[in-house]
Amino acid sequence: MLSWGGLTLCLSGAALYCLSSNSGRDAATLRNVKRVNQLRDLAILLESACKALPVVVTVAGRVGSETPISCEHSSLRGVILEETAEQHFLKHNDTGSWIQDSALMLSISKEVPWYLEDGSGRVYVVGARGATGMELTVASEVFEESGRSLVRGTLDYLQGLKMLGVKRVERVLPTGTALTVVGEAVQDDRGILRIQRPHKGPFYVSPKSIDQLIANLGKWSRWYKYLSLGFTAFGIYLLTSHAVKHFLEKRRRAALQRRVMEAAAQRLERRTDMEDNREGTTDKCDIDTTVKKDGTLPDLCVICFEHEYNAVFVPCGHMCCCTSCSSQLVYCPLCRSRINQVVKAYRH
Repeated sequence: MLSWGGLTLCLSGAALYCLSSNSGRDAATLRNVKRVNQLRDLAILLESACKALPVVVTVAGRVGSETPISCEHSSLRGVILEETAEQHFLKHNDTGSWIQDSALMLSISKEVPWYLEDGSGRVYVVGARGATGMELTVASEVFEESGRSLVRGTLDYLQGLKMLGVKRVERVLPTGTALTVVGEAVQDDRGILRIQRPHKGPFYVSPKSIDQLIANLGKWSRWYKYLSLGFTAFGIYLLTSHAVKHFLEKRRRAALQRRVMEAAAQRLERRTDMEDNREGTTDKCDIDTTVKKDGTLPDLCVICFEHEYNAVFVPCGHMCCCTSCSSQLVYCPLCRSRINQVVKAYRH
């Protein structure tokens, strides 16, 4: 049997190693990305590298839009707005008590065309909501208490519910936010510059600088690597110890089986001699042998080799001794596990 704990740790170590490799690869990719210090230089870069498209670059600037979105519950204006509404209520459970729970009622997401600008130019960002590192600011968080009528409240109570109210949360990417964007730079026929998700490569939209992104990816890569080594080493230790324990148990079991068979043969020989002395015959058909006809192990106690085994050890579950001998044991003769309890088994 396998040690599932050791196997799980080894698989977890492999998964962490994959995460470490991915983070390290992303950090190396970001180091090699072309950095554009001023947005006006991006058009020149695209014209000079038109034959080597796609061009993955990193740019930085502040968020702007010609048609920003105004938040309903705050004075912020942004380019991406996510609004959620959750119904909070008390629910009557089977034990007779009330527990608090919630359910999502509404989820709305809005986005308008927006760009980054740094005073020297602007570049539009496309598909930023699916980029890595994208963070929205909580613009408002409002809790509206339930104003249900007496009749509706009574119906809810009969169904095991008590409505508390609705929690509305607005998350927004405000205008003027400083962002760093890593993606594919393209220019259309009208000369408008855009940054979008590359067909193959990183796509980051983050308030952190490119150097901070590289440092964070390198840090997480090292942490994942150390955890991977630790999990794998401990998993191998558990698998090895389990295999050694299983091997030693099989060897002890084989040795005990040999001793039981030898004791059974000696017991048979003594009974045969007794029958010869008493009746003067050696008819083996009349002898109550202790060796089973199918060749399996006799049901003898591995300690005294006289009585049949009828004691079950807890917690290992092995049954190889009689109750008289098991009362003097501390460890199981087969697996060497500590015996916490001995249960007598009644056999037919």
